[in-house]
Amino acid sequence: MTQHAQRKTLSPTVALIGAASCMGARDQRCDFGPHQIQRAFENGLVNSGLAAQWRGTLYPTAEAGEPADIYAQVAEMSTRLAQAVAAEISQDRRFAVIGGDHSCAIGTWSGAAVAQRKRGPVGLIWIDAHMDSHTPQTSRSGALHGMPLACLLGQGDARLLAVGDAMTKIQPTHLAVIGVRSFEPEEERLLSSLGVRVFRMSEIRRDGLQQVMSAALNIVRSAPGGYGISIDLDAIDPVDAPGVGSPEPGGIPAQTLLNSLALARHDPALLGVEIAELNPFRDRSDKTTQLTLDLLSAML
Repeated sequence: MTQHAQRKTLSPTVALIGAASCMGARDQRCDFGPHQIQRAFENGLVNSGLAAQWRGTLYPTAEAGEPADIYAQVAEMSTRLAQAVAAEISQDRRFAVIGGDHSCAIGTWSGAAVAQRKRGPVGLIWIDAHMDSHTPQTSRSGALHGMPLACLLGQGDARLLAVGDAMTKIQPTHLAVIGVRSFEPEEERLLSSLGVRVFRMSEIRRDGLQQVMSAALNIVRSAPGGYGISIDLDAIDPVDAPGVGSPEPGGIPAQTLLNSLALARHDPALLGVEIAELNPFRDRSDKTTQLTLDLLSAML
């Protein structure tokens, strides 16, 4: 059975899910990102023809000021997010998760992996300035938004690895990381030891993003369970995406990324997408908000 024959006819409506949490980040205002995007849809600011329905927004259960067990709190919210994503896949609907900090990826892609277990492993394109592949033992900051990719690869805190089920969520052979330009040696060692294909900015500048994206799609399309795309907005050059918590100069130009993502549009193997780390308070004239909407349209 080919990947394109795996699924029933997809619903034309994309299910939007907000993950309004910044528990995993030092930037404590990225939890407003989902509200910003929901408001844009409710106010009719999306005129690209994208048919989407806001299915709800998830929030942390812990109240402000409570003693924080961040791992337990992120695991609890990730479990609910995984269930929400799996429910949409079971109804043959594509989904789009809007974070929050990028630790939301633990829930998003755990849900996709669990929902597709019978069909096979799920592939993932991870577009990010950072590798997000620390474990609690290697992280200098302790921030969980620097750990989600390691968790999906089966490395990290046991509570986060158990979200959805106890199995590894993403196999290294079905993962492609794009846009990296800021990382620590421990992260590089982990991804290298696992054989993950990492396309750094130097390679993008040399070969062009169209060629890189085409190579990445070849990797993830080999996954029999379909694939997803996860974008941390800090992958994009801060000139084009100022509304992020961890801007890194020298990133992917926004229009270049939009053009390359069109390669995945209408692909029946694309399960869904995720966009994280939008901070409206750092934005300028809603530039990053509009870019987020454009990215959704480009992919879906």
